[in-house]
Amino acid sequence: MPALRLTALLGSTIVGIATVAIASDDMFDFMPKGGRTLLLEVIGDAELAEIAAMDEDGEAWAAWVLSLSPDMETQEAETLSGYVELNFPLSPDVLAELAKSNDASLLPPDGKDLAIAQCQFCHSLFSGYLMHNRDETGWRGTFKAPFHKEIPMTETERDTFARYSAINMPLKFEDVPPDLRF
Repeated sequence: MPALRLTALLGSTIVGIATVAIASDDMFDFMPKGGRTLLLEVIGDAELAEIAAMDEDGEAWAAWVLSLSPDMETQEAETLSGYVELNFPLSPDVLAELAKSNDASLLPPDGKDLAIAQCQFCHSLFSGYLMHNRDETGWRGTFKAPFHKEIPMTETERDTFARYSAINMPLKFEDVPPDLRF
Protein backbone atom coordinates (compact mmCIF):
# COMPACT_ATOMS: atom_id res chain seq x y z
CA MET A 1 0.00 0.00 0.00
CA PRO A 2 1.51 3.36 -0.95
CA ALA A 3 2.64 5.45 2.02
CA LEU A 4 0.29 8.34 1.15
CA ARG A 5 -2.76 6.06 1.06
CA LEU A 6 -1.74 4.38 4.32
CA THR A 7 -1.25 7.78 5.96
CA ALA A 8 -4.69 8.91 4.75
CA LEU A 9 -6.28 5.70 6.00
CA LEU A 10 -4.65 5.98 9.42
CA GLY A 11 -5.54 9.66 9.64
CA SER A 12 -9.20 9.06 8.81
CA THR A 13 -9.34 6.18 11.29
CA ILE A 14 -7.96 8.36 14.08
CA VAL A 15 -10.40 11.14 13.20
CA GLY A 16 -13.24 8.60 13.14
CA ILE A 17 -12.34 7.33 16.59
CA ALA A 18 -12.10 10.87 17.94
CA THR A 19 -15.45 11.73 16.37
CA VAL A 20 -17.15 8.78 18.02
CA ALA A 21 -15.65 9.84 21.36
CA ILE A 22 -17.04 13.34 20.87
CA ALA A 23 -20.43 11.91 19.94
CA SER A 24 -20.67 10.30 23.36
CA ASP A 25 -20.85 13.81 24.81
CA ASP A 26 -24.48 14.11 23.64
CA MET A 27 -23.50 16.50 20.84
CA PHE A 28 -25.47 14.43 18.34
CA ASP A 29 -28.54 13.60 20.44
CA PHE A 30 -30.64 15.54 17.94
CA MET A 31 -30.06 12.77 15.37
CA PRO A 32 -32.37 9.74 15.36
CA LYS A 33 -31.05 6.80 17.34
CA GLY A 34 -29.12 4.13 15.50
CA GLY A 35 -29.88 0.43 15.48
CA ARG A 36 -27.33 -0.55 18.13
CA THR A 37 -28.68 2.01 20.59
CA LEU A 38 -32.27 0.94 19.91
CA LEU A 39 -31.32 -2.73 20.28
CA LEU A 40 -29.80 -2.14 23.70
CA GLU A 41 -32.88 -0.20 24.81
CA VAL A 42 -35.25 -2.95 23.66
CA ILE A 43 -33.44 -6.05 24.93
CA GLY A 44 -32.57 -4.82 28.41
CA ASP A 45 -30.48 -7.44 30.22
CA ALA A 46 -30.76 -10.12 27.53
CA GLU A 47 -27.68 -12.03 26.43
CA LEU A 48 -26.23 -10.22 23.42
CA ALA A 49 -24.59 -13.35 22.02
CA GLU A 50 -27.93 -15.15 21.74
CA ILE A 51 -29.47 -12.30 19.78
CA ALA A 52 -26.36 -11.61 17.70
CA ALA A 53 -26.31 -15.29 16.65
CA MET A 54 -29.81 -15.10 15.16
CA ASP A 55 -30.00 -15.40 11.37
CA GLU A 56 -33.34 -14.03 10.20
CA ASP A 57 -34.67 -12.28 7.12
CA GLY A 58 -36.08 -8.76 7.13
CA GLU A 59 -39.68 -9.81 7.82
CA ALA A 60 -38.69 -12.03 10.74
CA TRP A 61 -36.54 -9.29 12.25
CA ALA A 62 -39.37 -6.76 11.88
CA ALA A 63 -41.75 -9.17 13.65
CA TRP A 64 -39.15 -9.77 16.38
CA VAL A 65 -38.76 -6.02 16.97
CA LEU A 66 -42.53 -5.55 17.20
CA SER A 67 -42.84 -8.51 19.60
CA LEU A 68 -40.33 -6.88 21.96
CA SER A 69 -41.58 -3.33 21.59
CA PRO A 70 -45.08 -3.17 20.06
CA ASP A 71 -45.39 0.57 20.71
CA MET A 72 -42.10 1.54 19.08
CA GLU A 73 -42.45 4.25 16.46
CA THR A 74 -42.30 2.99 12.87
CA GLN A 75 -39.08 4.85 12.03
CA GLU A 76 -37.28 3.39 15.05
CA ALA A 77 -38.62 -0.12 14.39
CA GLU A 78 -37.39 0.07 10.78
CA THR A 79 -34.01 1.40 11.94
CA LEU A 80 -33.58 -1.42 14.47
CA SER A 81 -34.79 -4.23 12.21
CA GLY A 82 -32.57 -2.93 9.37
CA TYR A 83 -29.54 -2.89 11.65
CA VAL A 84 -29.97 -6.46 12.91
CA GLU A 85 -30.87 -7.78 9.46
CA LEU A 86 -27.68 -6.39 7.94
CA ASN A 87 -25.29 -7.08 10.82
CA PHE A 88 -26.42 -10.37 12.40
CA PRO A 89 -25.40 -13.11 12.80
CA LEU A 90 -21.98 -12.03 13.96
CA SER A 91 -18.87 -14.09 13.36
CA PRO A 92 -18.19 -17.04 15.69
CA ASP A 93 -15.19 -15.22 17.22
CA VAL A 94 -17.23 -12.15 18.14
CA LEU A 95 -20.10 -14.32 19.39
CA ALA A 96 -17.66 -16.17 21.67
CA GLU A 97 -16.42 -12.84 23.08
CA LEU A 98 -19.99 -11.62 23.54
CA ALA A 99 -20.92 -14.84 25.35
CA LYS A 100 -18.07 -14.23 27.81
CA SER A 101 -18.49 -10.52 28.38
CA ASN A 102 -21.91 -9.36 27.09
CA ASP A 103 -19.99 -6.21 26.10
CA ALA A 104 -22.13 -4.07 23.79
CA SER A 105 -19.04 -2.36 22.38
CA LEU A 106 -18.39 -5.59 20.44
CA LEU A 107 -21.53 -4.97 18.37
CA PRO A 108 -20.99 -3.44 14.93
CA PRO A 109 -21.43 0.33 14.59
CA ASP A 110 -24.86 1.47 13.52
CA GLY A 111 -25.75 4.00 10.84
CA LYS A 112 -25.62 6.96 13.19
CA ASP A 113 -22.20 5.90 14.50
CA LEU A 114 -20.90 5.57 10.95
CA ALA A 115 -22.28 8.94 9.84
CA ILE A 116 -20.72 10.73 12.79
CA ALA A 117 -17.40 8.94 12.38
CA GLN A 118 -17.07 9.24 8.60
CA CYS A 119 -18.96 12.25 7.20
CA GLN A 120 -18.11 15.39 9.06
CA PHE A 121 -14.35 15.47 8.88
CA CYS A 122 -14.52 16.19 5.12
CA HIS A 123 -17.62 18.33 4.83
CA SER A 124 -20.43 19.79 6.87
CA LEU A 125 -22.54 17.09 8.46
CA PHE A 126 -25.49 19.44 7.93
CA SER A 127 -25.30 20.19 4.21
CA GLY A 128 -23.41 17.05 3.25
CA TYR A 129 -25.61 14.59 5.09
CA LEU A 130 -28.46 15.66 7.36
CA MET A 131 -30.45 17.56 4.73
CA HIS A 132 -30.29 14.99 1.93
CA ASN A 133 -33.39 13.02 0.99
CA ARG A 134 -32.35 9.79 -0.73
CA ASP A 135 -33.55 6.23 -0.83
CA GLU A 136 -31.24 3.39 0.16
CA THR A 137 -29.87 3.04 -3.37
CA GLY A 138 -29.16 6.77 -3.50
CA TRP A 139 -27.27 6.70 -0.22
CA ARG A 140 -25.35 3.61 -1.32
CA GLY A 141 -24.45 5.46 -4.51
CA THR A 142 -22.56 8.12 -2.57
CA PHE A 143 -19.73 5.61 -2.18
CA LYS A 144 -19.18 5.61 -5.96
CA ALA A 145 -17.79 9.15 -5.86
CA PRO A 146 -13.98 9.16 -6.05
CA PHE A 147 -13.63 11.01 -2.75
CA HIS A 148 -15.94 8.53 -0.98
CA LYS A 149 -14.42 5.33 -2.38
CA GLU A 150 -11.51 5.55 0.05
CA ILE A 151 -13.67 5.83 3.18
CA PRO A 152 -12.56 2.91 5.37
CA MET A 153 -15.86 1.05 5.70
CA THR A 154 -16.81 -2.54 4.93
CA GLU A 155 -19.65 -3.32 2.53
CA THR A 156 -21.88 -4.19 5.49
CA GLU A 157 -21.05 -0.86 7.13
CA ARG A 158 -21.89 0.96 3.89
CA ASP A 159 -25.20 -0.89 3.70
CA THR A 160 -25.90 -0.12 7.37
CA PHE A 161 -25.15 3.57 6.77
CA ALA A 162 -27.37 3.63 3.66
CA ARG A 163 -30.31 1.90 5.37
CA TYR A 164 -30.15 4.17 8.45
CA SER A 165 -29.85 7.26 6.28
CA ALA A 166 -32.74 6.32 3.97
CA ILE A 167 -35.01 5.78 6.97
CA ASN A 168 -33.93 8.79 9.04
CA MET A 169 -32.84 11.56 6.65
CA PRO A 170 -33.47 14.33 5.89
CA LEU A 171 -33.91 16.01 9.22
CA LYS A 172 -35.95 19.15 9.62
CA PHE A 173 -33.87 22.32 9.55
CA GLU A 174 -35.06 23.37 13.00
CA ASP A 175 -34.13 19.99 14.52
CA VAL A 176 -30.42 20.58 13.87
CA PRO A 177 -28.64 22.72 16.49
CA PRO A 178 -27.60 26.11 15.07
CA ASP A 179 -23.92 25.37 15.77
CA LEU A 180 -24.04 22.40 13.38
CA ARG A 181 -25.87 24.09 10.51
CA PHE A 182 -23.89 24.71 7.31
